[in-house]
Amino acid sequence: MSQQETAPAGGRAETDRQDGVVFMKTISQDIRTGELKQIYLIFGEEAFLRKSYKNQLKAALIGDDAMNYHYFEGKGLDLKEIISLADTMPFFGERRLLQIEDSGLFKGSGADELVEYLPQMPDTTYMLFVESEVDKRSRLYKAVREKGYAAEMSRQDEKQLASWAGGILARAGRRITARTMERFLARTGDDMENIRMELEKLISFTEGRDVVTDADVEAICTEQVTGRIFEMVTAIANRRTKAALDLYEDLLTLKEPPMRILFLIARQFNQILQVKELMEDGMGRDSIAAQLKLKSFVAGKIMAQARSFTREQILSYVNLCVDSEEAAKTGRLNERMAVELLIAKQY
Repeated sequence: MSQQETAPAGGRAETDRQDGVVFMKTISQDIRTGELKQIYLIFGEEAFLRKSYKNQLKAALIGDDAMNYHYFEGKGLDLKEIISLADTMPFFGERRLLQIEDSGLFKGSGADELVEYLPQMPDTTYMLFVESEVDKRSRLYKAVREKGYAAEMSRQDEKQLASWAGGILARAGRRITARTMERFLARTGDDMENIRMELEKLISFTEGRDVVTDADVEAICTEQVTGRIFEMVTAIANRRTKAALDLYEDLLTLKEPPMRILFLIARQFNQILQVKELMEDGMGRDSIAAQLKLKSFVAGKIMAQARSFTREQILSYVNLCVDSEEAAKTGRLNERMAVELLIAKQY
């Protein structure tokens, strides 16, 4: 996989996006120049980027040298064993790499022994930490920053996702308009692994053609659960109860639990309420997106939903979601029926 595919910049806010650019460019430059740091920490929400940069760094640091590569995963690791291996000179090689994943060492205490060890680690030993979450106030995080490099892999904004996805399509000889790309991302969500799989489906589906159309996206790309919830709420707003109930049945067929569906409906109405209030304050799409940390095209779609309801109607649905959850939890209604009644309610 090329670096063009694996290094789009982005994040939830402008500062995060700028930091993301620096983090990923720095790692790419280290790999390209061969001037590798002794310790790397890769962390953050975007699993696709964590995996991509982890694999690139591993290849750059150790290549195919299995004798000098050690992998540790999970909580409760034996730090004495790790330190003992780190103190061992590489066997017929230049480096020894210890890769440590999902250890939880960067959250809370318990890593003091490793913190004290890192400053005296031999120059021939390298460490690669990969975590989904870290506490930037932890001693280990600060120790890694002092001796190595910490890179946060955040969720990408829609412009970067569109640029990245467009690049993959272009290398496959496909073209796509901005409108169709927006439709595509609205269906896939912002998970890069899912986007990559859906792009592969699109490329295969459009074999022999060079333009990806709206019809192609609708025909082949799987809509995520959140997208179906969005459609359901739109159907509720348009008083299309049967369509909303049909979407609910589709979700149940996909083995989505009724209470998770209820949670997502409630979250959607809460977002609509927030957007409605910001619209009433005179804010536009981009400002609302920044305020609520939403993708711009998602904010635009929620604004359209907000226009379909009065503020009182939205509040009524928010309260109904709370009542439906209570009815299901106390046994007054079974879970499936509680959600059905919510969907069928008209205000």
